[in-house]
Amino acid sequence: MSKRKNKKLKSAVALKYQTETDAAPKVTAKGEGLVAERIIQLARENKVPIKEDPDLVQILSQVDINKEVPPSVYKVVAELLAFVYKLNSKYQKVPGKPT
Repeated sequence: MSKRKNKKLKSAVALKYQTETDAAPKVTAKGEGLVAERIIQLARENKVPIKEDPDLVQILSQVDINKEVPPSVYKVVAELLAFVYKLNSKYQKVPGKPT
């Protein structure tokens, strides 16, 4: 058996939330293996914050693309959004960075 088969595949889920139009965050991309690696790569290239949470990814990967996250995970997703907003505010305050 190869080492690759013993390793659990990497998973990723991308969320989008537009407060003006969305009632809740939506899943915009999800995948395992190479697809997950590409999602993560694109996030890094576009300076999108990444938070590792395997349990949340497992739940959100069951949501269809362009569908809202279920109410059962609102609290966890709210904590994730708070993390992202905090990172974004720190990024915007970096000295010498054009705004």
